[in-house]
Amino acid sequence: MSVRVAIVYYSATGSLQAMAERLEQAAAGTGAEVRRRHVREIAPREAIDSNPEWAEHVAALADEPVAEPDDIAWADVVLLGSPTRFGNVTSQFQQFIDQLGPLWSEGRLADKVYAAFTSSQTAHGGQETTLLAIYRMVAHFGGIVVAPGYTDPLKFADGNPYGVSHASGADNDAPLGDKELAALDHLAHRAIDIATRLAA
Repeated sequence: MSVRVAIVYYSATGSLQAMAERLEQAAAGTGAEVRRRHVREIAPREAIDSNPEWAEHVAALADEPVAEPDDIAWADVVLLGSPTRFGNVTSQFQQFIDQLGPLWSEGRLADKVYAAFTSSQTAHGGQETTLLAIYRMVAHFGGIVVAPGYTDPLKFADGNPYGVSHASGADNDAPLGDKELAALDHLAHRAIDIATRLAA
C-alpha cells in the first residue's frame, strides 16, 4: 500500500506554488499517492487587484483543485505551507485550519506525519516562527511533527532545521535555488520514510 501525501498550502504570488510543485514531484517519485491542493483565496478583490503579481497568480490558480478538510483526513503525510505574515501564517491558511474542528474532535487529524514549508521576502523575515506556528497547530491535532533537522548534510546549506524556507526577494520573484530544491526533496522523502516505518 502506497503512502498518501497531501500537500496543502496557500500561495499569493507563486513562491509557495513552486515549492508545493517540487514537493509533489519528489513525493510522487517515491511511489506515493499525492494530492496537491491550494488554500482558497479569501482576500477582498480590490486588495488582490492592487497587486498585479497577486492578481495574476490568483487567475493562474483558477482551475487548480482547492484544499478541503477531507484532504487532511485522507492523508498519511501532510505537508503544510504558508507564506510568512509578520512571523505567522497568512489569514487564508489560518481560515483553512479553522475549518478542521470537526475532524479534530473526531480524532481524525491525529497520528499522521506533518512537516512544513514557508517563504518570505527576506531570509530572516519570520520564516522559522511561521514554521513553528504551523507545528503548534499540529500539536493540537495530535500529529507527529517530522522536522528535517540536520538529518542530511544538505541541511547545512539551506540552514533550516524546522522545515524548508525560501527568500523570494523584494519583488517576490526569486526562483528556487539548488539548495531549496534539495531541501524540499529531502523534506518529502523523510516524511514519507517515517510514515512508512510507522505503518510497518
